[in-house]
Amino acid sequence: MLTRKIKLCHINAHITCRLCEGYLIDATTVTECLHTFCRSCLVKYLEENNTCPTCRIVIHQSHPLQYIGHDRTMQDIVYKLVPGLQEAEIKKQRDFYQKLGMEVPGDIKGELCNMKTHLDQRNGTITSDDTANKEAGEEKPEEDNDYHRSDEQVSICLECNSSKLRGLKRKWIRCSAQATVLHLKKFIAKKLNLTSFNELDILCNEEILGKDHTLKFVVVTRWRFKKSPLLLHYRPKMDLL
Repeated sequence: MLTRKIKLCHINAHITCRLCEGYLIDATTVTECLHTFCRSCLVKYLEENNTCPTCRIVIHQSHPLQYIGHDRTMQDIVYKLVPGLQEAEIKKQRDFYQKLGMEVPGDIKGELCNMKTHLDQRNGTITSDDTANKEAGEEKPEEDNDYHRSDEQVSICLECNSSKLRGLKRKWIRCSAQATVLHLKKFIAKKLNLTSFNELDILCNEEILGKDHTLKFVVVTRWRFKKSPLLLHYRPKMDLL
């Protein structure tokens, strides 16, 4: 079977951010037109604009940040294509937290451990397939029981904002920063015995949140400089406050 090598410079246009002209970091896609940018670049741009930086289509008249979403597939592709990019980015994040005297979040620690394993395999430290399989087998139970506890965590207070729904018995929860608003909707619907999680809206600062937003994204864009916990309200979709 014939194979053809493609130079990285020939595909750079597809894996770089139009705003910063660098390789995509935390790739985020506009749902309306599917153009992708670095999350930090796009969020900063949308603070003053409501159109896509590439095609100028209107994302949303008043709440464009609700119509963008993390593109994990694209980010994985970029990291695989550009040697050393992921390692350099994680090192920058680690150095940033250490410079501020803050604890390095669990998700960054996990990425560092994974990188070390890959580098050891690449350098020949792990030479036997049996050894690698044995170690993978030993680590598997721990991974199965982790439930994302090693991720960066977010503390949340879920308040009911409607007389048509009852409040949660336990409104204080702590979960992975990678969890999405959709996960919260399913959690609330299960606790309240609702027929469908689609009946709910979740709000922050009186703004309805998009279902694909991660909690980390909500904290960064809606809860900046405010103390924990992140305060969210839920209500029926058609309930007017």
